[in-house]
This record gives sequence, C-alpha cells and structure tokens, in this order.
Amino acid sequence: MVAGVSTERLAIAQVTPFAWEATSEEVNDYVAHVAAELAGRGHRAVVIAPSTSSGLVRDSRRAIRAARDHPERLLEQAQGEPLVLGVGEVLPFAAARRHSSSLPMDVARTIEDALTAIPLDVVHVHEPFAPSASSAALRHSRALNVASFHAPTERILSTQLARPLVELLFSRLDARTASFAATRDLVQRYFPGDYRVILPGADPAKHRIRSGPVEIVIVAEEERAALRLFLRALRTVPAEPEWRATVWSSRTLAAPATLRRDLVDRVRFLGAERSEAEVLASADIVVLASEGIRPTPGTLVRALAAGAVPVTSRLAPYDELLSEGEYGLEFEPGDAETLAAHLTRLITEPELRESRRASADPLRARLSWGRVTDELEDVYTSLTARRHENGVAGPVRKRLTTRPFIDVDLHMHTDHSYDCATPVEVLLARERAGSARSP
Repeated sequence: MVAGVSTERLAIAQVTPFAWEATSEEVNDYVAHVAAELAGRGHRAVVIAPSTSSGLVRDSRRAIRAARDHPERLLEQAQGEPLVLGVGEVLPFAAARRHSSSLPMDVARTIEDALTAIPLDVVHVHEPFAPSASSAALRHSRALNVASFHAPTERILSTQLARPLVELLFSRLDARTASFAATRDLVQRYFPGDYRVILPGADPAKHRIRSGPVEIVIVAEEERAALRLFLRALRTVPAEPEWRATVWSSRTLAAPATLRRDLVDRVRFLGAERSEAEVLASADIVVLASEGIRPTPGTLVRALAAGAVPVTSRLAPYDELLSEGEYGLEFEPGDAETLAAHLTRLITEPELRESRRASADPLRARLSWGRVTDELEDVYTSLTARRHENGVAGPVRKRLTTRPFIDVDLHMHTDHSYDCATPVEVLLARERAGSARSP
C-alpha cells in the first residue's frame, strides 16, 4: 500500500455554495483540486455546485433523472476525473446571507434528487451556512457527512439570525474540518464541536531567477482600507534601490486620483489581464494589510508557496501561518509607518529577503494538494470504517419487520418549502405549528 493512499474506493460528493464559474472563489479552487486528487486515486468524485451555465444545468438534471434507474452509470462517469453537476443559478453566497434570501425551489429539488439517486459514501459540504446549496445538501444527504469551514471571519448578525436552523443542520454532521485554527476558533464559538484543522494547499512554485527591480505585490481582495494603508506606506519608501509595486484584484481597479505623481510610474493596477498566480510568481514581497474585517489567509498560503516574502498585519489568521513572524514580517493593523519600515528593510537588504524566504521552506513543502487529500482521506476512511455491515443487524432487522409503523407529522421538516424559507420564516412556521397543536 502506498503511503497516504486509501485502499478503499469511495463515492464522494464535494458540495460548494458558490457558482462553479466563479473561478476567483477560494472554496471552488479547494473543491476542484481535492476532487481531482480523489479521482486520480481511484475514488469516484462528484462535484455538486450552483452554476450560471444553462447548458451544464440542463445536462446535469438530465443525468440525475437517468440515475434514478441506473445510478452506477452516472458514477462511472466520475472515474478518472471529477463529474461536475450544476444544480441551478443562485444569488452570490455573500449576498444571499446578507439579505436572508431563500434557496430557489428548483435548486433545492435538484440537490435532493441528486443525493437520492446517487449512492454516495460521503457528502462533503463546504461553508454549509443556510441558505445555500451546501446547507440543502446537508439536509438531504443520505450518506456520511463531512463539513469544511474556510473563511476566518463571519458576519456575526447573519450567523446569529440563522443559528437555530444551522444548529439543526449541523446535528447531521459526522466530522468537521477547518482550514485554519482561527477559523476553527471562530466557528467553534458559535457551533461547538470537534474541528480538525487541515491547512489548504497551493500550486507548487515554479523555479525562477528574479532580476531587475524588487517587485512588491498586494492582492487587493481584503477590505478597501488595506489598499489605502499600502499606498500610504509607499509614500515614505525610498526610491533607491529601484522597486515596483503591483496592485492585483479580481475586480476592476483603477489608480486613485489622489495617487502621488512620484508613485504613478512605480505602481501599476492589474485585473483580469493577469491571473493571481502569475502576479504572485513574479513577486519578491507580498503585502496583506487587512485590519481584521476581511483577512485572506488563502492568499498568504499561495504567496508562501510562490516563494515570496510576506509582510502582513498582525492578525490571528496570518500569525498562525507565519509562525509569529518566523516566515515573514508583521506590523500592527493600521500602522503605515511600520509597514513602510519593513518594506524599506526588505528592499535595501537582499540577504534579509533570502533568509526569510529560506526559513519558510519547511512550511512550503507541506503546501501541497496531495497532503490535503491525504488528510481528508483519513477523515473519510475513519468514518466509513465505523459503518456496520448489513448482516450484523440481521436478527434485529428481521424482528423489526413485524412491528407496525408509527406515522409522525413532521410539518415543515418534510415540506420542500423548508428549503426555500428564510431562518426567520422557519422559526415562525414552527411556532405557528406548535400553537395550532396546543389545546
């Protein structure tokens, strides 16, 4: 047996709440890499995701209907490479949570049909907060359930609003994982349980020889204040030795009108014309300057994998990755002076850049998707190993077949409108149902 590879071949569904076409979403990147690794190891990997592609949704629904009679035929398509099933179009996940929107009926029904028709061993849901495709999958799953939590921050009001419904759904979980210790601590505070921390992976860095000016990069996916702080710090960084700065964002960005004239020629703003991976591959220094509102530790993981030296604000999600400053330099959130001083040192002292880069080699060696899949396989197989064989309960099963059935009125619990109701509507419906039954 090869180390890190399971001998048991499983049928595993990875469910993301984000539209599959949203390639900038870190959760989708995680799901795509893990599903590909699992398929390469002989597992039957299925990805269930919202989609904006009418063609993908149409073909997926046709395949799900056909799977009612021949489920194994659909799983045969998931051998060697992941099978992607688009379940319909939904609002962006963040917007849906912000407005407490309900999940469209057709999306919820498609997810239910898929999980009913396909014989799965494990359903792995990502960010399963309601309402979302992940929470619907958790509700309708008939397999062992694993949840992964990635974001190190949550909108507290949204979490509190959905908490009763989410607690009900989370009771169906058999295992929980978190991408970072900061994520585990946050989610555990609201939803107590055992969370295994599995650090996400990153594509390996290509060997490169850097020449020319020192390249500083900021990935502007944090809150806007982070970019303003970065540009303010650049004002006091000396012009010599020569350096350049790149601001990259998945959104369209333009240079602010207030950018000083001496920085216009040094700072460039990039978007869709270059990928994040290309920008990070050319970076000597990567800056993450969040003040704690929207940190992006996934970007830090990819920056470390690319061989850049990170300069970050001192926040828990960044601190745990940098091992309290061992692999990079840190400054207090909002402290532009210290950020500028760190950048000046790294620009003027090439030996400092090299020592910081070399110190992260042990961590960089762990940032592989193969290692992530090894750890997830361990979670899956530890769960499936606890399943009982059908023959074990044979005498009990035979005895129970003679017992009469008891009909239970589940009200909203078996009504499809439950999928599409907001948390408040669900709670009000439960209250009304309880009042109607009371004498």
